[in-house]
Amino acid sequence: MPFSIIRADITMLSVDAIVNAANNNLTHGGGVCGAILSAAGAEKLQNACNAIGYCATGQAVITPGFNLSAKHIIHTVGPIYGVDSDAEKLLYSCYKASLELAKENELNSIAFPVISSGIYGYPKAEALRVAQSAIKDFLTNNDMSVTLVVYDKTTFTISEELFESIQTYISEKMIVADYRMDSDVCYSAKLNTAVPSIEQLFEDEYETFSQMLFRLIDEKGYTDVEVYKRANIDRKLFSKMRKKDYTPKKSTVMALIIALRLNMCEAKEFLGEAGFAFSHSSKSDIIIQYFIENKNYDIYKINEALFSFDQPLLGA
Repeated sequence: MPFSIIRADITMLSVDAIVNAANNNLTHGGGVCGAILSAAGAEKLQNACNAIGYCATGQAVITPGFNLSAKHIIHTVGPIYGVDSDAEKLLYSCYKASLELAKENELNSIAFPVISSGIYGYPKAEALRVAQSAIKDFLTNNDMSVTLVVYDKTTFTISEELFESIQTYISEKMIVADYRMDSDVCYSAKLNTAVPSIEQLFEDEYETFSQMLFRLIDEKGYTDVEVYKRANIDRKLFSKMRKKDYTPKKSTVMALIIALRLNMCEAKEFLGEAGFAFSHSSKSDIIIQYFIENKNYDIYKINEALFSFDQPLLGA
């Protein structure tokens, strides 16, 4: 998948490359750097780093992964917060340089730690914002599976105001009566449209989910690339959707709802076409509904919220 956020041990991931938060001299350090060096084989990796010798802050170099499941290690040097000037630009450059290096080496998947958020003192919330900005910018014009690995839940949190707002919304939506009221709005709107005759219903050709998807893309004036990028899904999966017999997962349909920027009535109809519905007992469904009703279709922000509430991410 293009972009995902997970809590895991980065040294255990089976990806083309993991990123090491290194120091300028590429020598053994603590934290993520020390863990990667130990897991890869300290002597072999240090010898490879010694052969390179130096990496400037904000830049990246590559070595083999040696004993790791990852084929390669990309080493990048993050800024020291409060010491390095232009720290945000340098941090952004760490991700950009690493991603460009992965692209140059024809790698398809890469996993990052949250660079500079440990002993280098970069505030975690700001470090995450820069990370997501750089990754999002890269994925706009490139196809690659990018994973952001966080150490624990406290490393990654949305703002307290947004968290409380979503929490209140979840509590309200878990009341069945409220949820039915939302459905009635869409039902009432349909009553105001012309009702087809029985003959017309039989004459109309059945529209598959795939046909509905590509019809909506055309009607809204979007391109296929815009939609699969905004849905956080890869090109291969999207190409399968052109098949008439394609059967989507609910999470994929939800991601496409966000990419198509559907309102609640359109979203419910689109879900129904795929054989699904919003559930008042699903925290994930309610969080997604919150963003739709607030007309916020940034899938990165939505995934931040889903992650904070321990829910599966969209598209990833």
